[in-house]
Amino acid sequence: MSSFRIGHGYDVHKLVPKRKLIIGGVEIPHTLGLLGHSDADVLVHAVMDAVLGALALGDIGRHFPDTSEEFSGISSMHLLTRVAKMMKESGYGVSNIDATLILQRPKVAPYIEKMRENIAFGLGTDAANVNIKATTEEHLGFTGREEGAAAHCVVLLSKE
Repeated sequence: MSSFRIGHGYDVHKLVPKRKLIIGGVEIPHTLGLLGHSDADVLVHAVMDAVLGALALGDIGRHFPDTSEEFSGISSMHLLTRVAKMMKESGYGVSNIDATLILQRPKVAPYIEKMRENIAFGLGTDAANVNIKATTEEHLGFTGREEGAAAHCVVLLSKE
């Protein structure tokens, strides 16, 4: 393996009533939440996929299948620490993360700093290495119609 590895992650989850909205490990007050086998944290799932991709270790479905009761309702932050362990065992650490959350509502700007801190802590890096942006799609597409949320993430890992 080279001394640098780049990964990309993408995830999407449907918004539904009677679920908590958890993004970046932060519970955000809203009338809808993300549907999934775990807590459906779309941002953390994209981050995990980016790290696993950089390490050529597949994706979160391979490591944490939605057919397993072990992962039913589990916190994605807990899964992130397991991905961090795989990263460390491979001899890599986070150089930087750049993630984009795509969600029409609610506005998440007040929560982004805590999301950065949570993700950085989960991966054993400094929050200065984690950037999170949020955008709407101007009422276009499934995210614009408030049917779901999506997230993209790129990560650069370096040999420790």
